[in-house]
Amino acid sequence: MTDVVVSVDVAVPAGTAWLALTDWERQGEWMLGTEVKVVEGNGRSVGSKLSAFTGVAGIGFTDTMEITSWEPPLRCVVRHLGKIVQGTGVFQVIEKGPHSSTFVWAEHLRPPFGVVGRLGWPVAKPGFELGLRLCLRRFVKYAEGYRVG
Repeated sequence: MTDVVVSVDVAVPAGTAWLALTDWERQGEWMLGTEVKVVEGNGRSVGSKLSAFTGVAGIGFTDTMEITSWEPPLRCVVRHLGKIVQGTGVFQVIEKGPHSSTFVWAEHLRPPFGVVGRLGWPVAKPGFELGLRLCLRRFVKYAEGYRVG
């Protein structure tokens, strides 16, 4: 398993950051090349399942996830169920004050492709982290302009 943890400060209350973060169907507005759908349950409870396609022009992969912990407005944990992405993802919102919060995104992943994946991960990890950091920059703009509905 390998861990990647990134975070960003957002100039919105924790509740707003949480609502923006867990608006699954709109995650594509800030997640690079990703479209997320709720495929089972309501998307706001343990046992709900999400499907995230990441790619360009139909070429990519689908990451199926199950919500294993739902603690609004603080923490959501998902278990990655796919063949390529396996492990656990954690979205956490930390209140910093009445008008600010921190979004922490942690991934505890098992690299795909067995030994080849484990050996290649040190080379791939910096690019993966860069992608997450770009998503976080986009999230700040998205969350600071977020409106429900």
